[in-house]
Amino acid sequence: MVFSKVLIDWYLKNKRELPWRKTSDPYHIWLSEIMLQQTRIEQGLPYYQRFISAFPSVFDLAAAPQEKVLKLWQGLGYYSRARNLHESAKYVAEELNGVFPATYKELKKLKGVGDYTAAAIASICYNEPVAVVDGNVYRVLSRFFDVETAINSTPGIKEFKTLASELLDEKDPSSFNQALMEFGALQCKPRNPLCESCPLSSGCLALQKNKIKDLPVKLKKTKVKKRYFNYLVVYSEENKTLLQQRTGKGIWNGLYEFPLIETEKPVSEGAFPSEEKINEILGVQELSLQLHNKKPVIHKLSHQHIYTHFWWVKAESVGEEGIPVKNVKDYPVPVLIANFLEETALETYSL
Repeated sequence: MVFSKVLIDWYLKNKRELPWRKTSDPYHIWLSEIMLQQTRIEQGLPYYQRFISAFPSVFDLAAAPQEKVLKLWQGLGYYSRARNLHESAKYVAEELNGVFPATYKELKKLKGVGDYTAAAIASICYNEPVAVVDGNVYRVLSRFFDVETAINSTPGIKEFKTLASELLDEKDPSSFNQALMEFGALQCKPRNPLCESCPLSSGCLALQKNKIKDLPVKLKKTKVKKRYFNYLVVYSEENKTLLQQRTGKGIWNGLYEFPLIETEKPVSEGAFPSEEKINEILGVQELSLQLHNKKPVIHKLSHQHIYTHFWWVKAESVGEEGIPVKNVKDYPVPVLIANFLEETALETYSL
């Protein structure tokens, strides 16, 4: 088909040189695809390189402590990806003797591997003729064929998967899938697409109808929830502090943070819990409480915005649970905490 031939020709001339494109090793492809979910290549590339350096094989990743995996992932966001990555590595290493499943159907059984990732690995590594549909693919197809069905609706997901499957070059699905995704990333960009130099422009219905800016269609997001975090940064006379590990199904599961008081609304210095209450929460003898930032640090996630205040709590001792301040940097923490640590240089901070 002309569409696939034009795309693949364009890809061979314009593709970016990326480390995972120099191999068909499923471990490398799997790692890159998991990392690049909801992440730009420019951001994900250094993380990929660090992971390959630290964990050259799936056995190395499987044998690593979860804390080390989360620490290397720190700043990349969507930490469930890292936890699922680690779990799948252990499964492949221990149950499959390090050999990745070789079919789309079997790949989907790996934790954290959905339709898109399974299709990418199956087509790139094993040349299985299965279509890949990601954000770039949605954009190219919706514009070229003038499809107004919402890409984040059940009918839309089904329609675009069917369309991509019909267009797929079954003789070379690896090149076709990578070409379609790369074309969306470099040529048919979300904003300011390069229509004037586009090799598909003569057949693009959105261009003909002046609808480039209107496509793809996406249903409005759910309402963003506001949360108010107050971190208690304990600093003892013995140069120790307190960290706690987040558990449960909420955000940042498995990461570490300072003791937290979450409130229903913003609090001022005068309206903060009493010294007795803080002593009770921390289990330490408080000497003084001081607000670090009058304006909240706003950390935006997909479905929630977190308004954060940091409070210095100077204490005599934090007991056996205390962590030397100089060791805090070794723990995997949310980027919100990492930025605070970098800003304050906690190791040299003095109250």
